[in-house]
Amino acid sequence: MAELTPMMQQYVDTKKQYKDCILFYRLGDFYEMFFEDAITASRELEITLTGKNCGLEERAPMCGVPYHAVDSYLSRLVKKGYKVAICEQMEDPATAKGLVKREVVRIVTPGTTVDPQALDETKNNYIMCVAYIGDTYGVSVADVTTGEYFVTEIGDSSMLFDEITHLMPSELICNEAFYMSGMDLDDLKERLGITIYALDAWYFDDAICRRTLEEHFKVSSMESLGIGDFDCGVIGAGALLVYLKETQKTDLAQLSHLTRYVTGKYMVLDSSTRRNLELSETLREKQKRGSLLWVLDKTKTAMGARMLRKQLEQPLIDKKQIEKRLDAVEELKDNAICREEIREYLTPVYDLERLLSKITYKSANPRDLTAFYSSLSMLPHIRCILEDLKAPLLQEILEEMDALEDICDLIGRAICEEPPLAMKEGGIIREGYSEEVDRLRNAKTEGKDWLAKLEEEEREKTGIKNLRIKFNKVFGYYLEVTNSFKNLVPDYYTRKQTLANAERYITPRLKELEDTILGAEDKLYALEYELYCEVRDTVGKEVVRIQNTAKAVAQLDMLASLAVVAERNRYVRPKINEKGVINIKDGRHPVVEKMIPGDMFIANDTYLDDKKDRISIITGPNMAGKSTYMRQTALIVLMAQVGSFVPAASADIGIVDRIFTRVGASDDLASGQSTFMVEMTEVANILRNATRHSLLILDEIGRGTSTFDGLSIAWAVVEHISNTKLLGAKTLFATHYHELTELEGKIDNVHNYCIAVKEKGDDIVFLRKIVKGGADRSYGIQVAKLAGVPDPVIERAKEIAEELSYADITTRVKDIASAGKETKKKAKKYDEVDLAQMSLFDTVRDDDVLEEIKNLDVSHLTPIDALNTLYQLQNKLKNRW
Repeated sequence: MAELTPMMQQYVDTKKQYKDCILFYRLGDFYEMFFEDAITASRELEITLTGKNCGLEERAPMCGVPYHAVDSYLSRLVKKGYKVAICEQMEDPATAKGLVKREVVRIVTPGTTVDPQALDETKNNYIMCVAYIGDTYGVSVADVTTGEYFVTEIGDSSMLFDEITHLMPSELICNEAFYMSGMDLDDLKERLGITIYALDAWYFDDAICRRTLEEHFKVSSMESLGIGDFDCGVIGAGALLVYLKETQKTDLAQLSHLTRYVTGKYMVLDSSTRRNLELSETLREKQKRGSLLWVLDKTKTAMGARMLRKQLEQPLIDKKQIEKRLDAVEELKDNAICREEIREYLTPVYDLERLLSKITYKSANPRDLTAFYSSLSMLPHIRCILEDLKAPLLQEILEEMDALEDICDLIGRAICEEPPLAMKEGGIIREGYSEEVDRLRNAKTEGKDWLAKLEEEEREKTGIKNLRIKFNKVFGYYLEVTNSFKNLVPDYYTRKQTLANAERYITPRLKELEDTILGAEDKLYALEYELYCEVRDTVGKEVVRIQNTAKAVAQLDMLASLAVVAERNRYVRPKINEKGVINIKDGRHPVVEKMIPGDMFIANDTYLDDKKDRISIITGPNMAGKSTYMRQTALIVLMAQVGSFVPAASADIGIVDRIFTRVGASDDLASGQSTFMVEMTEVANILRNATRHSLLILDEIGRGTSTFDGLSIAWAVVEHISNTKLLGAKTLFATHYHELTELEGKIDNVHNYCIAVKEKGDDIVFLRKIVKGGADRSYGIQVAKLAGVPDPVIERAKEIAEELSYADITTRVKDIASAGKETKKKAKKYDEVDLAQMSLFDTVRDDDVLEEIKNLDVSHLTPIDALNTLYQLQNKLKNRW
């Protein structure tokens, strides 16, 4: 019976240990894949599938990639959601006895890739672990490229979904119970592109998780980490750490802190709100350009860009923290010379966090260390400028920012200014750092002189004018003589190789020099590599100092960016209050104003409070600017709580705990939900989760269904929000149901506003200005005309509009509004139909015809009169219907 060859048996044994991975198996200068892995990889990477004799009757399917280009192939597989196990040769094939020893040195997954080419430097690459136990989700998140490591507990699946969409991990690992928690995992996989793996139960063993955390952080208990009360969170954090140690096979020194966080410390933004407000990407194109981040991001470093993105998605709710950030931004804005000097020094600073991770992974090359050195050399200059600034937050940054002069000095003394990428081919260590390196390097240099001298001596001795000493890796150094001088070759030359037009020889003296030169070279390369590793590991031991400095640099970069944007865009410092008042004068949309040429954007005021001005109902035609106005209010509030200046003449912002938006909708065909169902799901989420301290942005509630149903729902939603016992949140409510304007005066905290429009015959001009009062029409036909709808359709629409009458609906709405107070006095029974709402659906437009029939004196009608009367009544009904 045929058996596998020893090498293939080794492959199969290794593969059994990593069944869920594609195994990259190192053979010389290639990583090879066999059997099913080869078929998968050749398909996904579009590389040639070949075969290899493996000892069996059929050749094993095989494909491979060059080891020096492996990163790009790895990235492509990982982006598609595959795990890849890297199996390296652990000994030199030239000196190994028998089969070369091989081991898997790392497993690369979507959440653990460290290849800079595969990562967006402005985003974190998170891996998340969710442990679902009882009714609680233990959630832990890490970024192995930056060393961030968080833990929390969440008790609600909708809040967990918001957290997932906020952090957008590329990989999510979980226990089996999470699959039965009701979370739509297919949606997370397909729509959000998250790779999800369920781990074996032992990963979530409480004792293993606690022991792993204690050993890693060198503590005696979870209380020492500050997470003693996070029973479920401890399991989530521990399972994640176990998984990372299993896959990365390093000590993960960059995970130096486990940070406990509670979602209530920040403004809560659900996935719909982040999407609708276009915080980091646009709604349609999913691009940064056109988002709030695009406007605010003038950072100089990748670390600063990542921090700014994070702060935008989790604004502050503590007034002191907001004011502290605003103080720092104000000082940097007003002190332009210092700010620009800081930004100039930040420009050459590389991504210290991700460079540090490469160093702790021992994958940093010499050029990574020189990049580290050039970055650290900027720190003393930045610190010098910060010493002159007074804002408390800037002084805190100064204290956190270690100059790291010892590390900078070490790298500067040890590593050449322009070293090669390769770590084992010399040219790394700077002259003067090591006497032994200098001696070996001189021997190598002098060896060239020795060879040149020997070559000259041999020419003179033999009379062979074109004699040359050459080198190749097969024969080493040799003397080459062309055939025309072959007769002059002396006896002490030993032939090594015959070519078509020349002969190659060696001599005892040449062999002696070769041993000296090549021995020196090998020793030099080995010593340089050894010293390089010492320097790299010394830097790696200073993880905590470097991480603290990197965070300080990132925060300074973010604050300087906000200051630059504030100055360039004429933003003002917002006042922050805890009274619930939002008072914005001449507010502007930060993104839209950048898209409009010149200063053409029309500014508008906003006033909301927790008393008489809680709800603003905004009416006006489509395209007039209602959505822009409402979004700009939400963005100004959000920017203020991030600690940014805002686009307005003045702004007094009451802190809000959440911002909810219900803006537009589209069919969610994948999950079988209609526009209206999506809309109502979002409305339900808002009404259930908003508080009286929230800000609601509601656009066109109820438009996805019939007019009567939609108006009823919109009406009921406004009543619910306005009731302080039920909700009482500050709300901007845009609608085309002009009947809702009847609520002003009937509900004491509702006020009407509309977008001003100027009519010119059949045409309209949008003035984009919010004014008091309600619009009495939607100008839908005029907007259709502006959009280019054909004239015959426009004319017919006008005819139909004239025939249709809303008088009776409006009358009925007024009746309901007037009866509002009476109906509130009745005891509500939620299993009974509200007759006032039902009356909206009654058709009362033909009552006059019925009344006419009732009043007919039939006994005095002649036959011809009866026919004429019947004909008139019939025509009246036909014209209406």
